[in-house]
Amino acid sequence: MDNNKIWIIPFLIVIAVCFNSCNIQNDQAKQAVKSQFTLQEGDLLFQDSDCGPFCTAIEKVTFGYKGSKFSHIGLLIKEKEELKVMEAISAGVLLTPIDSFLNRSFDQDKNPKVVVGRLRNAQQKLIPDAIQFIHQQMQKPYDDVFDINNDKYYCSELIYDAFTHANNGKPIFELQPMTFVDPETNNTFPIWQDYFDKLEVPIPEGEPGLNPGGMSTSDFVEIVHFYGMPEGYKKKWFGTNIELN
Repeated sequence: MDNNKIWIIPFLIVIAVCFNSCNIQNDQAKQAVKSQFTLQEGDLLFQDSDCGPFCTAIEKVTFGYKGSKFSHIGLLIKEKEELKVMEAISAGVLLTPIDSFLNRSFDQDKNPKVVVGRLRNAQQKLIPDAIQFIHQQMQKPYDDVFDINNDKYYCSELIYDAFTHANNGKPIFELQPMTFVDPETNNTFPIWQDYFDKLEVPIPEGEPGLNPGGMSTSDFVEIVHFYGMPEGYKKKWFGTNIELN
């Protein structure tokens, strides 16, 4: 696989499949929020969602922090003392209660497959403006064709634009050419071919984009907490470890 290419997954499909297949475990989600770890406004929540055939395809070409398979990202805020997640899903750009966000997918120990990333000190000052930017995008539609230049948003695109705006137009996350090609066959994954055929748009192979996995490896992000174990994560990836709580 070309390491300069990235993979984008449509979270509208992830959400639909996840809600139909996951056992809802509200107690585990609420317990996770009450854990000893304290979330901060501006934290980035990287999520490994269970989404059937799409995840089977994505796992071949997407690598996040220490091999983690992330398919979604949201930004944490405090609204009237309540923790919520700013995110772009099939319903568009919206706010989701933290319990609901954590309640989407679980590891074998019934812990939410969510990992917390925190911007490093030099970038913390960007958070208020990034949050304000996302507030201004509320209810904008989901970007199901992954076009970085339209007025719609997929999950990582929303975060990318928010912090680019906050940083006076200079991105802190990198765009890379997207790929929808199976590295074993060098052909487009059939599931993606069907997806774009139904939308009646060309496959955006090679077009600029980004994904949650790549964002989790950014030099500007520090991984500070695991609620559960995402698929693909390897503790000894670079000889260091983050404790699970």
